[in-house]
Amino acid sequence: MHTQRSASPTPHTIRSAARFRQTKNNMKNENYTALVALDWGDKTHAFARQSAGAESIEQGSIVATPEALHAWLEQLGQTYGGQPVALAVEAGRNALLHALLEYPWLTIYPVHPATSARFRTAFTPSGAKDDGPDAVVILTLLRMHRAQLPPLILDTPATRELTALVFARRSAVDQRTRTANQLTSVLKGYFPQALGLAGDDLTSPMARAFLRRFPELTAVQKVRPATLRAFYRQHHARSEERIAERLQLAATARPLIKDPAVIAPAKLEVALLVDLLTVHARHIALLEAHIAEAFAAHPRTQLFAALPGAGPVLAPRLLVAFGDLLERYPTAASLQKYSGVAPVREKSGQKSWTHWRWGAPTFLRQSFVEWAGQTVSQCDWAHAYYHQQRRAGKAHHAILRALAFKWIRILWRCWHDQIPYDEQRYLAALRRHGSPLTPALQKTA
Repeated sequence: MHTQRSASPTPHTIRSAARFRQTKNNMKNENYTALVALDWGDKTHAFARQSAGAESIEQGSIVATPEALHAWLEQLGQTYGGQPVALAVEAGRNALLHALLEYPWLTIYPVHPATSARFRTAFTPSGAKDDGPDAVVILTLLRMHRAQLPPLILDTPATRELTALVFARRSAVDQRTRTANQLTSVLKGYFPQALGLAGDDLTSPMARAFLRRFPELTAVQKVRPATLRAFYRQHHARSEERIAERLQLAATARPLIKDPAVIAPAKLEVALLVDLLTVHARHIALLEAHIAEAFAAHPRTQLFAALPGAGPVLAPRLLVAFGDLLERYPTAASLQKYSGVAPVREKSGQKSWTHWRWGAPTFLRQSFVEWAGQTVSQCDWAHAYYHQQRRAGKAHHAILRALAFKWIRILWRCWHDQIPYDEQRYLAALRRHGSPLTPALQKTA
């Protein structure tokens, strides 16, 4: 056993990213005084613990409160004198992970839920599941396969803040989309003409204003055409042709139903959903303002701000996709695979096939693929590649994934070398190496 220190552990203060990274890398190769697994639950957290040199495994549970968790961690630190302890926990519990990282003597090993589930199934084919044995399963993974479980290393506070803001915005946008879809469904049930009269986007200020003023068809048809035209112009509808089409639709439309027992509740639901969309709009704008501020202050902004087609939404998403730690993605291929952009090739006997990569982080993959789509109109070689693949008969989304695959390789090099992307330098390299895109690029030169 290791000699115990006399001092009790205390939560650490924020340290520099370089020092934190060095400490964690050193701890990865240490002989830990104990291995611990924690299975997070809503009411109780089950744990399994094995001290160095011991054959027995101690099991127990903790009440799911912050006070109980920190008391247990402090007792754990006192038991082992603040010497290194490895703790494995299923990934995805962000609040828990940040709480654990307050203790510098802990090295955290996140375990993917699919990994622990499949490992558990290997020993319990019946599918039986219990929190206590789950903690033992996680502990077994930590004991037997620690080399395949990279320890958790945090990005800098600036990157973590930007990451949280970017994810919060995506969550808010997803909620807004669900609300808009629900609004569409309600309108189709009693006032389907609103989907044309209010505009193409029900989340827009014009659509929300239209539905507040005209929650049913009879309200639209009571006003004069000049009043309706003035409404559209007031809300920046510039196309006279579209305005005329809407006026014609309003004049000739017939109600889908006339039953007040259906229409009255539907109008109340529309009012609720429109108000929710307004709240979404306000808070999304607030998040975007905070993202812009955090992105502008980030030390790696110059690598992503000027990327073709990135803009104020996608540039911060690309920055947090890479993060700060070069060792997280040692090669471009590691990021291509982790993000799910790289396809999976399987082989069995004489057959082989390629398919979509399952289990990849959806938001990360969306960030790369959505940005690749934006570069088609902003980047000469991306434009040439897209149309080359279309002429070859490839589908739109398949091309964007292939284009994202290429972009990750380029951006990884820029990120690794800390050199911003240079369009002209890359085009020159393509011509120098005789790229199949060269003829198309010469036409645009």
